[in-house]
Amino acid sequence: MLERHELEVFLTLAEELHFGRTAERLHVSTARVSQTVAKLERRMGMPLFHRTSRRVELSSMGQQFLEEVSPAWSRITEAYERAVQAGKGLTGLLRIAFTGPAAGQLLAGAKQAFRMRHPDCEVEIKEAHLPQVLPWLREGEVDIALTRYPMREKGIVTGPVLVREARMLAVPAEHPFARRTTVSVEDLARVTLLQIPETLPEPLRRDQAPSQTPAGKPIKLGPPAMTLNETLTLVGAGEGAFIVAAHTRRYLARPDVAYIPFTDATPVNWGLISSIDSATARTRAFNEAALSLLQTPKPHP
Repeated sequence: MLERHELEVFLTLAEELHFGRTAERLHVSTARVSQTVAKLERRMGMPLFHRTSRRVELSSMGQQFLEEVSPAWSRITEAYERAVQAGKGLTGLLRIAFTGPAAGQLLAGAKQAFRMRHPDCEVEIKEAHLPQVLPWLREGEVDIALTRYPMREKGIVTGPVLVREARMLAVPAEHPFARRTTVSVEDLARVTLLQIPETLPEPLRRDQAPSQTPAGKPIKLGPPAMTLNETLTLVGAGEGAFIVAAHTRRYLARPDVAYIPFTDATPVNWGLISSIDSATARTRAFNEAALSLLQTPKPHP
């Protein structure tokens, strides 16, 4: 018989592909995760994951098991949440922050979908600069935030990816790159790359401003700025370049800044995050409403 905790460990590890992050999400030790997976594999008589010192990936049998089990587990979880909501009701106020104009537009649509499902729960939305998101969540100023990933931090619950969009490089309008139609991530070795504040999680800072290219060429890192508008002002003044999501070209067009698409960069991911303390039925219901609005992660043009 498959135990609930075994299934939770398997599904979480299949999503994270990292024993440490799986343990953190489930509030258990890494050793407990490893032991649970090993025990499950012995009982099933097949490897569910391939493990090396650098990576974890699903085996072919593990992928098949995931595809068969995941929908059933989702239905069980949804049925349980509906029962809880029916018993307790979803009422009160849900406060949500967003970073950037495109996120605000998406959040407005998700709010409407949520209110149609749960008319007795009020929703308040407010804009936050990226460095404000985690302090607001920790201090209880907001319950949930729509922001860019990776936002991995102790005590923070990360929801599924809602939107993926292309990356672009913001450069001064007079920069030689401004005359090009595309750039490569290897071109970052030829510019000074502005950074986001040091108070933000290290995975996000490395994703936004890597210290070297995939080929190992060093990237010169410039100063950080607190807000996107402040950063773009520095770009326009010739202080450096900055990696942005594709929507920035549409919402923050400037005469002193040119936006050049990457040909080979990974996409920027967006989703909802909350603190462990604020992960309630309301926040989970809002995540479900946002997912239902988008169905699956879609590339942003």
